[in-house]
Amino acid sequence: MPDDYRKTLIRQIAQHAHSEIVGMLPEANWVTRAPSLKRKAIALAKIQDEAGHGLYLYSACETLGVDRDDLLEELHSGKAKYSSIFNYPTLTWADMGAVGWLVDGAAIMNQVPLCRTSYGPYGRAMVRVCKEESFHQRQGYDTLLALVRGSEEQKKMAQDALNRWWWPSLMMFGPADADSKHTAQSMAWKIKRFTNDELRQKFVDATVPQAELLGLTIPDPDLKWNEERGHYDFGEINWDEFYNVIKGNGACNKQRVHDRKAAWDNGAWVREAATAYQEKKSKSNNTVAA
Repeated sequence: MPDDYRKTLIRQIAQHAHSEIVGMLPEANWVTRAPSLKRKAIALAKIQDEAGHGLYLYSACETLGVDRDDLLEELHSGKAKYSSIFNYPTLTWADMGAVGWLVDGAAIMNQVPLCRTSYGPYGRAMVRVCKEESFHQRQGYDTLLALVRGSEEQKKMAQDALNRWWWPSLMMFGPADADSKHTAQSMAWKIKRFTNDELRQKFVDATVPQAELLGLTIPDPDLKWNEERGHYDFGEINWDEFYNVIKGNGACNKQRVHDRKAAWDNGAWVREAATAYQEKKSKSNNTVAA
């Protein structure tokens, strides 16, 4: 395996794994405040799925010869990156719908092609991840559908969530192709099957009709159907905001890393107990075998 190929895979898979784990944090904030027992159960199931996704991806990364603890240390120290989208706050219950519909919808658009990525362990992990992300996207859409069918205040809440999450969702696909450091090489190695801009366009084309069915307005005055291209034209992304968040200056960057590190430190006793139990079990098995 070429060393540069391996390094690229480690960077991408680790960033993906970190995103799944950090992505649990803004949703966990709403578990105790979900409006019904049904919504609470759905939120818990989704968070559980995301924990599993992180584990699948860390396992895939370990097949490349890296240690999971080292990857987590890079996350906790701020050295490793994760998706910029998780550095935005979830202010209302409608945000949970917007995150499911838009953020997980963007994730699906990006991840389905990864089922055919050139590195087998990564591609095989993505098959199950994508099936579960599809559930998450539908859950988010259903949440917003319930809100837009409710009171005028609830519909305004849904529109406000869309207004705040639309542009960060477009940023999820990464820099424009002309400014992307990794896209061309990842395409050549068939790690990626589509460029950032191609995936972003697919997402816009798929999502605009869904917003129309909800009766919500995409917050982009430049958005319009281009008959000649057969795609939607859309406005310019605020790349200054994107790079500012990537550099650690988003609304929740410091909070996310702090909370993630606190969870790791507070869970040390669980890991130690599991290790001690495994060692005791191994010694018992060795004694019986002898």
